Amino acid sequence: MNEFSWKQNHQSSTSLARTGIILTPHGKIETPAFVFCGTKAAIKSLNVNEAKKSGTQIILSNTYHLMLQPGAEIIAKHGGLHNFMNWDGPMLTDSGGFQLFSLGHGSVADEIKGRNKNSKRKKSLLKITEEGALFKSYIDGSDHLLTPERSITIQRQIGADLILVFDECTPFHVNKEYTAHAMERSHRWSERSIEIFNKKSEFDSQSGSSGRQALYGIIQGGIYQDLRDISIQFNIENDFFGLAIGGSLGSSKEQMHEMVKYTASKIKTKQPVHLLGIGDPIDIWNLVKYGIDTFDCVSPTRLARHGSALSRNQNGKINIKNASYKNDLLRLEETCNCLTCNNYSKAYLHHLFKTNELLGFQLLTIHNVYFMNSLMIFIRNAINNDMLEEAEKKWYLI
Repeated sequence: MNEFSWKQNHQSSTSLARTGIILTPHGKIETPAFVFCGTKAAIKSLNVNEAKKSGTQIILSNTYHLMLQPGAEIIAKHGGLHNFMNWDGPMLTDSGGFQLFSLGHGSVADEIKGRNKNSKRKKSLLKITEEGALFKSYIDGSDHLLTPERSITIQRQIGADLILVFDECTPFHVNKEYTAHAMERSHRWSERSIEIFNKKSEFDSQSGSSGRQALYGIIQGGIYQDLRDISIQFNIENDFFGLAIGGSLGSSKEQMHEMVKYTASKIKTKQPVHLLGIGDPIDIWNLVKYGIDTFDCVSPTRLARHGSALSRNQNGKINIKNASYKNDLLRLEETCNCLTCNNYSKAYLHHLFKTNELLGFQLLTIHNVYFMNSLMIFIRNAINNDMLEEAEKKWYLI
């Protein structure tokens, strides 16, 4: 398989939800799909074989982190990220633009949940100019300038199948004037990303790892509908394989849903649509109805490391560290067929976390990854059968 393609299989008769297949040189992705974060070339506490057994289709890694450690050159010497981490399925890399937000302002989740508004933590982002973004390395304090050209060069050396243009992810608390200014600069960076991406022969001779890649554009504009309209038009006019919805989507989940719904409804394109950094199972049910095809989020693995297992109960989670599970001999989730649920009791998992055994991280991560993949299969089947509303009710009743 040498080419990329996107095929829509079924369009819901009651919403913008759809199923489809993204074909890449490293295999296919059935959509809607969840993209698991292997930020530093590893899904935390989980090897790729277990990830695949749990139904994982695609992994995301982070350009900013990998350029600092181990460096794109050493990844290229391995023949690319697939060989480096021994993953033979599709991969996606973000451009490093998200770090302009998280290192300078805090995370998207912090904004949505109202955390760290008065944080005094030292910022790693030094300045943003037309040329690019100047960072201070969190590893050794050295300065690095990340530009559209360098971001794409690094992504080609890393060699993921799907890559993103370089952009600035603006936070919620900045005003409209700054948001508009940043969006326009992101569009100029996007044009530079496209230009350098198209210089394939130059990079192929330098890196030897990229092979065929497909480029996604990113829709910015913050919480302002008129700015989102401008960014949508810009991205549609360019020949991107797919489109990603980025930037701040609001200070609450309600506002986030509103903005995603508005933006996705305006895209009106046959390209696959990715939502950057959002992936709570409860949210996904609505977001697929707005026309989102793929999601990425660190929450499944992060929750696992903090002792939370995703669940089909009404709360959506099980805190295995709760004392009520100390003597619970039942499996974690009765309807789940993951390795963890088939072999271990809640009492055992509770014990692992109370004694700080690393195996606990792995077993809950296996469950959460399997849970997310099972959820996406369930959603795909529901869309194909035009029963998405009924499926959501059934998911939480089983």
